[in-house]
Amino acid sequence: MAVMSEIKLTDNEFLRQFETTFDGKLAKIEYALQDRKIFLTKLQMPEGTEDQMNDFIVTVFKEVENRNISLVPTCPEIAKFMRSNRRKYKKLLPVGINI
Repeated sequence: MAVMSEIKLTDNEFLRQFETTFDGKLAKIEYALQDRKIFLTKLQMPEGTEDQMNDFIVTVFKEVENRNISLVPTCPEIAKFMRSNRRKYKKLLPVGINI
């Protein structure tokens, strides 16, 4: 079983995206900030790194939680992950939003 390595997350505020690299290739989650909410709008994983997608999403969720803001997953892959892990991450959703 592979050991999950620490993901180094970069917040590229200019391009409004969280970035990391897998095997030297850029993975990113684009976002839009509005009030105290962050909308995760697009996920791009380099070819061959799809198996690390969940780890990347978890890392971004932790960053959002540390910033004490609400998270709105508008990207299908992230919304699917949120639905699959609803109990663990429900507290990140804004009041009145159900995924």
